[in-house]
Amino acid sequence: MPENNIVFEQLSNHHKEIDLFEIINKDTLEAYRIKYIGTKNILKELFGEIKNVPNERKKEFGQAVNALKLAAEEKFQTYKAQFEEDTNDQKEVIDLTLPGDNFPLGARHPISIVKNKIIDIFKKIGFTIAEDREIEDDWHNFTALNMPEDHPARDMQDTFFVQVNPDVVLRTHTSSVQVRIMENQKPPIRILSPGRVYRNETISARAHCFFHQVEGLYIDENVSFADLKQTLDYFSKEMFGDGIKIKMRPSYFPFTEPSAEVDVTCFLCDGKGCNVCKHTGWVEILGCGMVDPAVLENCGIDSKKYSGFAFGMGVERITMLKYQVNDLRLFSENDVRFLKQFSGI
Repeated sequence: MPENNIVFEQLSNHHKEIDLFEIINKDTLEAYRIKYIGTKNILKELFGEIKNVPNERKKEFGQAVNALKLAAEEKFQTYKAQFEEDTNDQKEVIDLTLPGDNFPLGARHPISIVKNKIIDIFKKIGFTIAEDREIEDDWHNFTALNMPEDHPARDMQDTFFVQVNPDVVLRTHTSSVQVRIMENQKPPIRILSPGRVYRNETISARAHCFFHQVEGLYIDENVSFADLKQTLDYFSKEMFGDGIKIKMRPSYFPFTEPSAEVDVTCFLCDGKGCNVCKHTGWVEILGCGMVDPAVLENCGIDSKKYSGFAFGMGVERITMLKYQVNDLRLFSENDVRFLKQFSGI
């Protein structure tokens, strides 16, 4: 056979090989690429054979070789696109019969758990929630509560004052909310004021520069100290258990008269005595008293017609007692190891 016919026969054989080459997966596709498209592919030899083709057929041969090369590349691109499409389709397919992934659930903060429980208890007996600003003026935080500028009771609370305006403070208690309610609402008033408060104290295991309070106020005609005691007795039993008893000790607050500190029987040792109650059988939970008539008058309420009681408790203190937490700083450090212990509560 003349030499130029052999060259054209090689060209024809390569066409058949390319057509018959079976590509079934990415591995066979890669083998195809190396053999027919790669830098050392076998088709390159055909370009060297053009010297053996008669001049009158060189153009025909060159076009045939280029057509073979394009056919090889076209087949490669077709299968490559097909495998990529199959891969994308597999990624998008979701088997709805498979069990779902387990995601770790968050937990309520222990302060929120206790605060919400306190709120729920008082809501049952008609208290409504009242919230207001944390940055207050001197009148609502001190003066209206029977603490004029020269009153020694101001020393009981280390206050954060705004430097550019000494009349503006970070509230030291949520009693300021009660003042605003009394100024703008006529009795009867029955509110609960939860919120965060601030005091300029050294941070330690027993104190912090911010903490949370829940304060209650009830103003109406003929409100007595007996009403206050019954309310707090109900709260204590709902919060700590039916066997809890309360004890009221005389105390002093500038905005209540008379005033008292409230102790409950230790719910950890049932009043028998332990480290938490310092072996007394009692633990202090809050302060309270009858609203001072001067405070009522400051807020525009007739103290001869109306009377009322107020109480306030630190949420952190009750939380520490209830869950036996011995370091106040744990509540604000956001340590997940500590917080996740309350997920089941």
